[in-house]
This record gives sequence, structure tokens and C-alpha cells, in this order.
Amino acid sequence: MPVGNNIHILVVEDEKKLSRLIGRHLSRAGYSISLAYTGEEALSKAQSEELNLILLDINLPDKNGFQVLSELRSKAYFTPVLFLTARSDIEDRIQGLSLGADDYLMKPFDAGELIARIQAILRRSQNTQTSILQVADLIVDSVKHTVVRGTKAISLTSREFALLDFFLRNKNQVLTRQRIAQEVWGYDFDTGTNIVDVYVSYLRRAIDDGFERKLIETVYGQGFILKDQ
Repeated sequence: MPVGNNIHILVVEDEKKLSRLIGRHLSRAGYSISLAYTGEEALSKAQSEELNLILLDINLPDKNGFQVLSELRSKAYFTPVLFLTARSDIEDRIQGLSLGADDYLMKPFDAGELIARIQAILRRSQNTQTSILQVADLIVDSVKHTVVRGTKAISLTSREFALLDFFLRNKNQVLTRQRIAQEVWGYDFDTGTNIVDVYVSYLRRAIDDGFERKLIETVYGQGFILKDQ
């Protein structure tokens, strides 16, 4: 049964046979598809088309997927991105997720798993449609991607913003590192990489430094919590 509901997906893959195969699987699932075969073509279509998701290969003939994603995020382009790649190194996965990717799927992959990953990303995206979120004097607009604390405008990277948004939507709850990794990065990678702690540190520096009240607290042996009071 089709599940697309007018969802438009850009498939960026230089292997045309694989690109067409992915396109057929997604079309059968009810999604609207556009295809791009180079990084530059992907950037052009991302800016000119209304997209709900980008499937992005890393090994492209001009700009690689990391460069494409970095350019998009630097322009405050927050459409979800799922990397499709043959690369298996944990460092590559961390790099992609740190740049702002929403998930990472290894080739070769099963079409059913691809559809399931897409549905999970789209659910997370739809759950962030409530625009204004507030705790104390911190105000976040999740649609415009603006952050203000008191009278101070705060600039965050796309990953820091996603982390803050997750904290706000789960305020007063202790969030484990594993849950943060799964929900914010969208991938169950080895949290021993310390990436969650690194980004929590970045976020604290951005929203807590210079303010008497600290919003994000460490719950030792469990994780972190953002308290509303």
C-alpha cells in the first residue's frame, strides 16, 4: 500500500542503475522522486525544488556527499538527509552525522529497511512542526530555527539545534546518551565515541554561558536533563 502522501524525495546517486532502482522502490511506496547524479546537481535541485528528504550518496564524481551536506547546512537548509554509502568506517558515520545528516544506511541495503528508515526520519521531522518552544527565558522557533535567551540571539549549528529541540520537547525527563544518539542522530552507533557529551558541551556553552541559571544538568550515571523549573 502506498505510504508517500505527496512526500517528495531527491535521490543523489551517480550509479544510474542503482539510482533508477531506488527510484522504483520509492515510487512503489507512493513517494514522488527526483534524481541527481552529481553534487552540483544535488545542490541545484535542493534549492529549486520543494523536498521532504534527500537520499545522498557520499562518493560522487564532483563534490562528495559530505561537501554537499556541509554547503546545504551552512545555508540554513534543514531538509532531512539520509546518507547512502558503501563506507563502513565509524569515523565516516560520525563525520556525516556531525555535519547534520539524519541517518546513515550502508550499501547494499534491503529496500524494506530503506523505506522504514525514510518513514522514521519523516516521523521525526513531522514531530517538530510545533513552532515556538520555551523554557525559562530561552525561546526557540523550530520552524525559523532561531534561538533567543533573554535578549541574546544565539547561533547554533544544525546538529546543536536538533539536540536543543530534542531537549525542549522532552523537558524535565532524564535522557540517556543512547536515547539522545538514537533520536537526534537517528543512528544506533557506538556512544563510546563520546559524540553526545561533546555536543551537549557545545550546547551548554551556547545557551548557558553567561547566565546565572543553567538549563542543562548532568544526571550522573544516567544522562542529561533540561529542567523547566
